[in-house]
Amino acid sequence: MKRWYEIGLLVLILLLAAGLRLTGIDWDGYYHYHPDERYITWVATAIEWPDDWQTALQPHESSFNPYYWPPDAASDGIVVEQDQPRDFAYGHLPLYLAVAATRLVERLDWLTAVLPPQWLLTRDILNGAGQVEFFRLTAVARALTGLIDVGTVGLIYLLGRRLYGVGTGLLAAAFLAMDVMHIQLAHFFTVDPYMTFFVVAAVYFMVRTGEDAGVMGSGDQRSLGDGVQGRKLPVHRVTNLLLPAVFVGLAVGSKFTAVLLFLPLAVVVFIMARGEREQGSIFRSFVGLFFVTFLVAIGVFFVTNPFALLDFSCQVITPAVQWGPVTIPRLNWGSCFLENISTQNGMARGGIDLPFTRQYTGTLPFLYFIEMQLKWGMGLLLGLLAFAGFVWAIWDGLKIMDLRFKIKDLRLANYDQSTIINHQSSIINHFIVLAWVVPYFLVTGSFYVKFMRYWQPITPFLLLFGAEMVMSLEKRWRWGVTAVTFIFTTLYAIGFVNLYSQPHPWITASEWIYANVEPGTLILSEQWDDSLPSSMWIGDAYRRRAEYPNAELTWHTGTSEKDNTDKLAANLELLAEAEYVTIVSNRVYGVVPRLPEKYPLSSQYHQLLFDGKLGYEVVAVYGRFPHLFGFNLKPDTFGWPGLQPPALVADYLADHPGINWGRADESFIAYDQPLTMIFRNTGHLTAEEMAAQFTR
Repeated sequence: MKRWYEIGLLVLILLLAAGLRLTGIDWDGYYHYHPDERYITWVATAIEWPDDWQTALQPHESSFNPYYWPPDAASDGIVVEQDQPRDFAYGHLPLYLAVAATRLVERLDWLTAVLPPQWLLTRDILNGAGQVEFFRLTAVARALTGLIDVGTVGLIYLLGRRLYGVGTGLLAAAFLAMDVMHIQLAHFFTVDPYMTFFVVAAVYFMVRTGEDAGVMGSGDQRSLGDGVQGRKLPVHRVTNLLLPAVFVGLAVGSKFTAVLLFLPLAVVVFIMARGEREQGSIFRSFVGLFFVTFLVAIGVFFVTNPFALLDFSCQVITPAVQWGPVTIPRLNWGSCFLENISTQNGMARGGIDLPFTRQYTGTLPFLYFIEMQLKWGMGLLLGLLAFAGFVWAIWDGLKIMDLRFKIKDLRLANYDQSTIINHQSSIINHFIVLAWVVPYFLVTGSFYVKFMRYWQPITPFLLLFGAEMVMSLEKRWRWGVTAVTFIFTTLYAIGFVNLYSQPHPWITASEWIYANVEPGTLILSEQWDDSLPSSMWIGDAYRRRAEYPNAELTWHTGTSEKDNTDKLAANLELLAEAEYVTIVSNRVYGVVPRLPEKYPLSSQYHQLLFDGKLGYEVVAVYGRFPHLFGFNLKPDTFGWPGLQPPALVADYLADHPGINWGRADESFIAYDQPLTMIFRNTGHLTAEEMAAQFTR
């Protein structure tokens, strides 16, 4: 392929990726409807350039510490706590990058005078609308996340080009540009896209370094048995090992699960050690090189996450352990970083029971992840191609290994040297990439908690494997499979982005409340979900959530013996008193009715509400779905918990032609496409009358 043609296609792919990721970054009107993003942005408002560098690294005084609200912290438009500890379960690096980008953009505000005011760039990112920091930082951070993910598309092209060739690199980049999970996550200021970018960069530089080391050692008798003595690597080959280590540190600095990158890094170091030294000192060389790279990676991590090392004001207690005559005493490690990591690990593995993770009760390891990717994350055709490519890559790696041993056993002195080097490179490439993908797949796939985003760091590699599998087909099949997959995936991607052209359901529901409900009216919401209305501008007036008293129904809180008549009575008293109930997503009704053993009473509530037996009826319903040419792809939020929707909701869904595509992971639909219902108390039943509807 001619170089200019290759560059032209790559530019088109990157522009397409950017368009899909940067379109609709105002998907919620910047009302912070993503809870993780909302918290990260809240913390970011307290990250400031220090006035006094003597306190910059003091955990309880620094304005850089995500684990502690600094004294005198303040930001316009929001309440910022002061001089208090805070939980921050994410890497520092994305937080710092977003704050730095926001400060940089502030220096470019002069552009608002020369650019059209209606542009998203002018209005939101450059803050031509004059929003407070809590909103402005969200806009800039979302744009930065989108650009980071475009960078991932470019990196997977570079990796594919080096591993398999130009065609595979371009096809993998095109597939990733259209991947809906990446498109969606690029619209949120969360850490997973940053981790994924640095993971792909780290693996790319590992492949470069490992390939060079393998080629330099390809004449080594230990490598392929051609009888030629190995040569010592030049100094610049060794220093090339430091670049992968830097990106490993940046990836771990974005999210701790990237620590598994040390496995492929160890593979690269071992390859370099074999090519550099005589056989008797391979182990010593490996240990020395790995120690250096480990120190570099850890050093980069601590530079980008300084308070992981500096803040020891928390409690992380390990119990006393008796090993024969040796007793390891009970220890308090004190590290806030370790406290957050241990909490997240306990949550992910199901060791900590939290309401927002009970949705995964009864889901199957690995298979649930795959189902969600096939239905929603990648789409059916691209997903099948990606997972088939993963199997193909493992099988192809085994075949390469088999060929390698045949070469070694036969000692073919007249074997073509370039062919030997190519086979050597293939072995190296496969083992470096698979040393990341396979362990990560096995570890995260076995988690109790199965958020779709957990697999984002391996998705680019799965698509790369799928692209190479397609390129290995006969030409007629290659073009046919590529065309069909790309067309359907593109239609799905465009349809998904189209949902951002419609207002968020919580915005339209809030507008309905302000227009139809008298201020002072009690409106109930469900605990562990958001409440409505949102504070917002309605015409020329700024309306506030505080105009309407709010109380929370606690169906999702308290399980087993705590799901008792006292809990039921307290909730029914609220229902008897209130005029409206809002159900803004399936966070509660998608879980509680499905777990009657945990919620013997609460599991009955939602169907009784939907059937009108509690005196409430639906008066408004709002949603938005991926759609194209009038065809909607609708998730089924009622089937899995075994519910029948209210008649008005069923009519609303029927009025949107398309297909019911089955259950969807809550994290895929709850933030940017929730189905929202408003119920009005028309029956005014007493708590006792409602209680009679429950079976005890």
